[in-house]
Amino acid sequence: MFKATPLKWTKGIIACIVYILWVIWIGNFWLLLGLPLVFDAYISKYVPWDFWKKTKDGKKPNAIIEWVDALTFALVAVYMINIFIFQNYKIPTSSLEKSLLVGDHLFVSKVSFGPRMPNTPISFPLVQNTFPIINTKSYSETPTWPYKRLAGLGQVKRNDIVVFNFPAGDTVPLYVNNPDIYINSFNLGIDQISRNSNLMPKQPFTSAYERNHYFRSIGRQVIDQNINSFGEVVYRPVDRRDNYVKRCVAVAGETLEIRSNRVYINGQEVPNPPNVQHNYHVITDGTMLNDRFYDRLGIAKDDQNGIAPHYILPLTAKMVDMIKDFKFIKTLEISEEKPDSSGMNVFPFSQDYNWSRDNFGPLWMPKAGETIDLNMVNIVLYERIITAYEGNSLKVKDGIIYINNAPATTYTFKMDYYFMMGDNRHKSADSRYWGFVPEDHIVGKPILVWLSLDKDKSFPSNIRWSRFFKLAE
Repeated sequence: MFKATPLKWTKGIIACIVYILWVIWIGNFWLLLGLPLVFDAYISKYVPWDFWKKTKDGKKPNAIIEWVDALTFALVAVYMINIFIFQNYKIPTSSLEKSLLVGDHLFVSKVSFGPRMPNTPISFPLVQNTFPIINTKSYSETPTWPYKRLAGLGQVKRNDIVVFNFPAGDTVPLYVNNPDIYINSFNLGIDQISRNSNLMPKQPFTSAYERNHYFRSIGRQVIDQNINSFGEVVYRPVDRRDNYVKRCVAVAGETLEIRSNRVYINGQEVPNPPNVQHNYHVITDGTMLNDRFYDRLGIAKDDQNGIAPHYILPLTAKMVDMIKDFKFIKTLEISEEKPDSSGMNVFPFSQDYNWSRDNFGPLWMPKAGETIDLNMVNIVLYERIITAYEGNSLKVKDGIIYINNAPATTYTFKMDYYFMMGDNRHKSADSRYWGFVPEDHIVGKPILVWLSLDKDKSFPSNIRWSRFFKLAE
């Protein structure tokens, strides 16, 4: 009979029950083979788990061994918590102002939408993809696991703030991550051709798909030839792509449209979240806007653009109401980017879709199991879904689309897709520029702000006490 106290038996039984529930949640019942190890660690004690800490004379291990033991336990605990429960996330940019501020530290819940099993299970905790300073990988690509999401408390809904892996972050020049390599190579290709017209093919492009691929191939040559400026180009698995945070404005199966800065879903206008802001052209009577004015409105230094009497400022509806009657404000007009027929400004970068930042769509969100007709016009919308996100090969020859080397006139989606936008609508790199967010890229839902530091101020005045434990919404 095992020589264990009632307290150890209680702890052991609780640990075994928790382990069994965890295995059921994971859905991999091979892990039940580890149950005897859990039982032994708490009760039977046949395996000397702490052998490495014991000294020959039975004395207490030295401080280094105790520190190693504590650090190892902490790293394993953090690793498991980050995978299955929550992780910390710091807001790096102003794309969600005034909903979430630069310097907000968030608890991001993994269980809200269901945690993912990692694609790269061997990785260093607390580091997303590279170690700082030395800029080397913090994970191993062997082994790799396929996408699997565990049961969660719910699904992504419209208006949820969501943390997700950046879809266009699969291929990254290490020194230049923003803009992403696809937009960067596209723009570099246009620039190279404008400098040397001989690079332009003699035959005109037959589609935006062909044009985009050609421009990107020219731009990619520039990136590859300037490795000292751009850095090595590397591929990153889904769970190792940079984390972004935006608001979901359309879910799978919905049709999104933006008309003059107003969002429409399935043809019906939907109200903006209260803290959505747009750039406004502000003209004063010559009065120079001062720090008191900016502090009162909470406008960060990076957003203070212009010189009297002309300013471009990001404002919420509440801020507009606050200042519109100021005597020194002569004009207050929202910025609106009109389509210019070039097809060069927003996703999918095609003249067949005359869209702009503020006038976009209609665009249907792909839904798992739904089938669409494919043609040379809409292939630019779904190319990355078919290839990068759902793992098929795609090529176009003589106007015929081939998927996995077979002619294709339709495509059936394997996953749900979402459209993400920042609340700071005119200062957000979001789905309007790089398209859909696949369901396997969803990380979690921000729950609350546990720390907030203003980068424009010095300690201790930089601590935003009023934002501590504020719900993220």
